[in-house]
Amino acid sequence: MKVMTARDAKNHFGEFLDAARREPVLVTKNDRPVGIMISLEDAKDTLLADFFIEKDPGYDEWLSGKVSRTMERVASGESALVDHNDAMAQLKERIAARLRQTP
Repeated sequence: MKVMTARDAKNHFGEFLDAARREPVLVTKNDRPVGIMISLEDAKDTLLADFFIEKDPGYDEWLSGKVSRTMERVASGESALVDHNDAMAQLKERIAARLRQTP
């Protein structure tokens, strides 16, 4: 993942946009992460797309229930949290598998 300061992103906006089309770009300010820029192509296969589409009735309740049940399983020890890097690797593989299935 590319990292750019907020100042560099502002001063080199075209380069910033080009970089975000190739890979996610982490934006920092005062050496702290403050945001991330991803391409629309990358966003379409994530939950981010849910913010921009019309949802079926009951979707928000379904999602809230699913997250709540997962958090309960984690709290009870029935499930464990996955390391960030492992979770990202699993997510990328799931997306790749889904794309391979798409005609």
